[in-house]
Amino acid sequence: MKNIGIVITLMLALSVAIANAGNPKNDTNGKIETPNDSLRLAELNNFWAEVSRTVNEGDFEGYKATYHEDAVVVFTTGENKASIPIAKALLNWKQGFIDTQTGKTQNSVEFRFSQRIGDETTAHETGIFAYQSNNGTGNANQKQFVHFDALLVKRDKAWLLVMEYQKSKATEEEWNLLK
Repeated sequence: MKNIGIVITLMLALSVAIANAGNPKNDTNGKIETPNDSLRLAELNNFWAEVSRTVNEGDFEGYKATYHEDAVVVFTTGENKASIPIAKALLNWKQGFIDTQTGKTQNSVEFRFSQRIGDETTAHETGIFAYQSNNGTGNANQKQFVHFDALLVKRDKAWLLVMEYQKSKATEEEWNLLK
């Protein structure tokens, strides 16, 4: 009888080990880690660098290409709260890209993250972006810091934004706390 108890215990332990093999693991901070986190984060870092490049250079078509065609943008940072299709948002933003490309203005955006969750084909990114614009008069607008969430999917080896949520204004102090 004693041996049967040991065998059952070993079988249960083996079953749990097999069931957990290859599954994400929680570390002591509750962060979910997958075997491909490093690759995904490197790809996403390249994605956000491309978003920054397109804004800095006024590359409207490049910027547009970072969004899924059915993407949604949500704004709750100002008085006019809205959820709109990316096509409408892009129409509103296009002149800024043209002005940047022609040298009329200079724009820049940077991203820092507080949480990055995902797998090989999906990502949820939480952080702050810092946006600054200079209209050519030498008076640069003060940097605007905005808390945001982004949902992305990977299609044909490319990451695409499907939802951008500009949640609330952030402070420079909050920005400095992020990497």
